[in-house]
This record gives sequence, C-alpha cells and structure tokens, in this order.
Amino acid sequence: MAAPGARGCSLAGLLPAQTSLEYALLDAVTPQEKDGLVYQYLQKVDGWEQDLAVPEFPRGLEWLNTEEPISVYKDLCGKVVVLDFFTYCCINCIHLLPDLHALEHTYSDKDGLLIVGVHSAKFPNEKVLDNIKSAVLRYNISHPVVNDADASLWQELEVSCWPTLVILGPRGNMLFSLIGEGHKDKLFLYTSITLKYYKDRGQIRDHKIGIKLYKDSLPSSPLLFPGKVTVDQVTNRLVIADTGHHRILVIWKNGQIQYSIGGPNPGRKDGMFSEATFNSPQGVAIMNNIIYVADTENHLIRKIDLQAEKVSTVAGIGIQGTDKEGGAEGEQQPISSPWDVTFGTSGSEVQRDDILWIAMAGTHQIWALLLDSCKLPKKNELKKGTCLRFAGSGNEENRNNAYPHKAGFAQPSGLSLASEEPWNCLFVADSESSTVRTISLKDGAVKHLVGGERDPMNLFAFGDADGVGINAKLQHPLGVAWDNKRNLLYVADSYNHKIKIVDPKTKSCTTLAGTGNTDNVTGSSFTESTFNEPGGLCVGENGQLLYVADTNNHQIKVMDLETKTISVLPIFRSASSVVDGPVPGETQKTLPKLPKSAASIRLSPVTARPGQTLQFKLRLDLPSGTKLTEGMPSCWFVTAEGNEWLLQGQIPSGDIESISNQPTISLQVPGHCLSLEAVVCVNVLLYYCSADSGACMMQGVLFRQPLQISDTQQGCAAPVELRHVF
Repeated sequence: MAAPGARGCSLAGLLPAQTSLEYALLDAVTPQEKDGLVYQYLQKVDGWEQDLAVPEFPRGLEWLNTEEPISVYKDLCGKVVVLDFFTYCCINCIHLLPDLHALEHTYSDKDGLLIVGVHSAKFPNEKVLDNIKSAVLRYNISHPVVNDADASLWQELEVSCWPTLVILGPRGNMLFSLIGEGHKDKLFLYTSITLKYYKDRGQIRDHKIGIKLYKDSLPSSPLLFPGKVTVDQVTNRLVIADTGHHRILVIWKNGQIQYSIGGPNPGRKDGMFSEATFNSPQGVAIMNNIIYVADTENHLIRKIDLQAEKVSTVAGIGIQGTDKEGGAEGEQQPISSPWDVTFGTSGSEVQRDDILWIAMAGTHQIWALLLDSCKLPKKNELKKGTCLRFAGSGNEENRNNAYPHKAGFAQPSGLSLASEEPWNCLFVADSESSTVRTISLKDGAVKHLVGGERDPMNLFAFGDADGVGINAKLQHPLGVAWDNKRNLLYVADSYNHKIKIVDPKTKSCTTLAGTGNTDNVTGSSFTESTFNEPGGLCVGENGQLLYVADTNNHQIKVMDLETKTISVLPIFRSASSVVDGPVPGETQKTLPKLPKSAASIRLSPVTARPGQTLQFKLRLDLPSGTKLTEGMPSCWFVTAEGNEWLLQGQIPSGDIESISNQPTISLQVPGHCLSLEAVVCVNVLLYYCSADSGACMMQGVLFRQPLQISDTQQGCAAPVELRHVF
C-alpha cells in the first residue's frame, strides 16, 4: 500500500548494490551459492567508507512491549535489527506478521536479533496509542513497537510504502530494505547471513533488551476483539467470531453460550468440535445449522456443521494465495485473507442460497464459492464447489466500472446482501478507500454509494462527515448490514467509532449512534453511547435489534432500533454447553456432587412473571444431638439443567454457616425467557457431627421446583419454604 507523495528516499543509497545482489541471486542454484553472494555483499557494504546510518529514534515517542524507550545507538548496539515500518490497518502489513513471528522463533535477542515495529499511521485514528495497543494485542505482536505518529523516521529515511523492512547491522548501519509483502525467503537469508557475518567479526552482543509485553498487564474477558456477528433468523441464535480467542461462539439471544468451537490459541485443524482450531476468524454466515467462516489468517473458508458437531474446510489451501482469478474447486483453490462472507442467490428462477460471497481483503476482490451448481452474471454454468473471482481487478483502487473485472477495491472487509428489487445487489464496506460500494447481482456492475472521492487512485479521501454520496466521509469502515424492513443500510464506521445509516435511494449518510469517543459508555440513547472500532453488525428480531461487534471494547452491543437504547449483551456459559475449554477470563468454580443417598423432594409448581424475584427459605433440621461440622463447607447451590438461561447473572451458590440462621436464596426470573416452563433445583449439602464429635456425617437433599412463567398471571409473592429433616 503506497503512501501519498512518496519521494526517492535515503534508502536509495542501498539500491544499486542490493539490486546487483538480487540479480545475482536469480542465477544462483544452490543455497551455498546464495549464502556466499549475500556474504560477499555484506563485505562490500560493511567496507564502505561511511555507513548509511539510521537516525536515532526521536525523543518523546511512545513505546509498547518495552520497559523503557529504546535507543538505536545505546540499546541496539551489537544487534542485528529489523525495522518493520507498518500501519495496523494495512492487509499487506498483516500478511507480513507471520514472517516476522517465524523469524523471532528462529533467532532471539540472545542470538543477536531484534525486531522493532515502527508504526507510521495512515489514518488519524491509527495515531492514537490506545488503538495501536489494541492492534498489538489483536495480532499478537511481541516485539517492541514505537508509535511514530508524525512519521518522522519514515520521512527521514523517505520510506515509500507499507510495509517496508529495513535490516540494520550492529552499528545502526543500514544493510538491506525489503518493500511490500512476500519476501520471507529473502528476509531469512539476509538476516541469517548478517548474523553470521558479524558474529565472525565478534561484533554481536547477546545482552537482553527490556521487553515487557503489554498483553501481560490486561485482565481477561469473555470476548477478545470480536470481529463479526450474524444472527440465525430461524432460531434467533447469534454467531460471533471471537477473533482474539481464535474461536466461533454460537449463543442464545440472552448471551448463553451453546457452542464454543476452537480457541483459545490459533491453529488450523478440521474435525470434531473438541479438536478443531481457527486462526483469527472474521466473517460468519449461518443457515440451517451450517455456519461458514472466513478463517482469515489461515486463508481458508471453513464449514461448521452444528448437528454433526464437526468442522471442515471448503476453500483455500491453508497458506496465502496470490491467484486473482480462481476457478478451481474449493480445497484446491488458494485464497488470501477472506474477511467476510454472506449467502447469496444466483440468477436461477428458484430462489435458493447457492452462493457464498467472500470479501477477499488480501487480493482486494469479491469472490464467490458455489454451494451448488449455478450461474454467475456473465458466466456459464459452474460446478458446485468452484471458488472464483466475481468482481475486482486485484489492483488496490477505488475504481467503479460496469464491468466487474475492471473495477477496483481496496481491502473490502464487509458484505451484506439486498436480494429484493429494486436493489438486487451486494453492499461492500471497502475499508482502505473509506467507501461503501454496490455490486449488481444482475450484471456485476460496481457503483459508488457513499464516501471516498472520484479519483480512483486516491485512498486518502477519508473523514467523518454526514452528507450525500461523495460528500459523506467515512474512515476505514469494516461492516455493513442491510435492513430490508426499512430499506436502509447500517455501516460500522470503524475508525470514526460510530454506527452510520445510509439510504441507498438518496445516497444520504447520517450518524445513527456513537459520539466518536472511545470511552466504553453505554448511554440511555444512541447519541450518548460510544464504540471503539466496531468491526461488524447484523440485524435481528425482524428488524427490531441491531447487534454490533464493538471490537476494541470486547463486547457485543445491542441497539434497539425502536426504543433507541443500547445495552451490552452478557456472554456466559452453562454446564450443558459444548465448550472445548474454559471461557477465557472466567474462574470456573467446581460445584460439589450430592451423595447418591440424597433425598429428592419435588415441590408444587409456582407461577412467576418475567423480571420477578423468587425467594427460597431453607428450613432444615438436624438430628437431635448433632451440630454442623466446624471447618467443613456446608453449602447450597442452584442448578437448572436444560434451562441455564434462568441462572444468568444470579448468585448460584453459598455457604450454610448456622442451622439457627439459615439463608434465603433469591432467584430473579430473566426479562427475556427462552421457555415458559422450567425446573429449578436447589441442592443442599450438610456436614454435621454428634455433639461429642465422635461421629461425622455428610448428607444432601435436592429440592425440585417447577416454574410456570406467565406475563398474564400474578406471580407467587410468598417465599417458598424448603423443609427437610435429616
């Protein structure tokens, strides 16, 4: 991704010698020949009369992952240093990170190598340290990162594009530069020979750099950088791409987890839910118990079968592809950083969801995966499983065109379908051009809707302005959601920290919610509430609710489009959920088991209203001449097998310290109930001894309380007494 106004830079001093080296490497056959050529190059460059010296890091810059600011000529003396000039929105920069991770796993600072990320922002939002912190966490960056917000080092070296790598010798002397992505072999070759060359001369020092990872100071949370969210219109379940935890969550609308698939660490494995893994998944689409996932950093499209509880791969080969045409069957077709997916219908007379549209951010295109044999606009009949480009030349541009293959996108990151007339189009959140675009499903024509500007090469026409068409300004939008009830489009205007609304008929774009501040405030109204880089959104409950993945706040926010209020969706697990590991951030308390001899008492049903608080008063009697055992945990705990939603936000357990002063247990019926009938179980476990402590007993009792929930009847107001004599 090129920067505006880039000039010939001081790195150009390396250009003649490095160009000669790279031409010579093309003719080299064996690894030994290549090593020798690089070694000879270093002898030449190291012998120059004057080093090409990198400037010192300016004073006062903000640093991450370090104990204190780093100095090139103090701390890094005796190290081979790789400077990574990046900006965290850039897909090319994201593609480079696995290469840097691999390099760090091969060589450490003890070996003499250190990587330093130099963050040189494109968007104003990316200059803010807190936002860079979030990106460092999201992409698991464990090397030092400096916030060069004014791009002073970029300008001094006259770096020309993101990403750019600069390899320094142990004197701060510039040796190599690598521009763009896809240079892993050269990066490893240049780095390894540089370490060997300077070790042979005794110039490498093994001192440690003060690393203090930012992630180690943060509390855990149920969600970590959720990227996208979608709703199952049949069951009202939500599917969340819990991107930072590398997993997919399927949850009920009250926030209770039904399935947790993958995580907490990245991986790439198909199979049963207990073994499947993902790597930074983003887009999700669900229909008929089948979920399709844009498994972004695995460069795959995955399929989750909720009935079979199994994950499989349907497109991609697991490594980043460069193919910009496609046409092979899914698992033979390389793809690159899919960011969003949505179902679509071909031009057949029978309306069926036979296409999965893919926002292919890595190649700046829109692709299609055929879920059944069908036709695309201007295409012949295509076979089921085919994965191919639908729109976009592959050039990073803001170019609209009646011919889909001549149009240009810039890191498309969000998709939504409006299949009904007169729209019959895909809406695309085109993040790097800061626009929303449309693609006709009839002929593939790509048109502008809002944001950006007319020059297709200008990817810096961003801002925060309500308006019409080109006069509206967005900043790196990542998500779109179509509301077919109101014929309106919702936009996650990510870097403006707002949710905006677009009328495609008039092309008007206005702010719906968010102040632009990133404080995590859920106010009583849309205009008072805040977001932090929201990345995805979807419409649910027949147009009443808008669910927002508030990415950097690690939350799903629920916007009621009728009452204009916002709430946070609680995420919690239950004993019966299919979860492969603990929900990160939760401390799981192991509940005791009642002995097999425990009495079971079924109580008479009681009627309750949503929102009502029920009270259960323990009335337990010990045998004559006994007392509770001191130091043993006599206790009660509440369960609701099959209806764990009843226990959301409740206090599920407690101690029984005295028979003379027994606790009253409170249970508030949730306002939104998944069932009108349920059974709550109050479990009691007592440890007691004879008065002389000569014999001790453990006894239990289980009280089963059926509930009938009704809005129309008066609920039981009196406490329910739980009586039992041991």
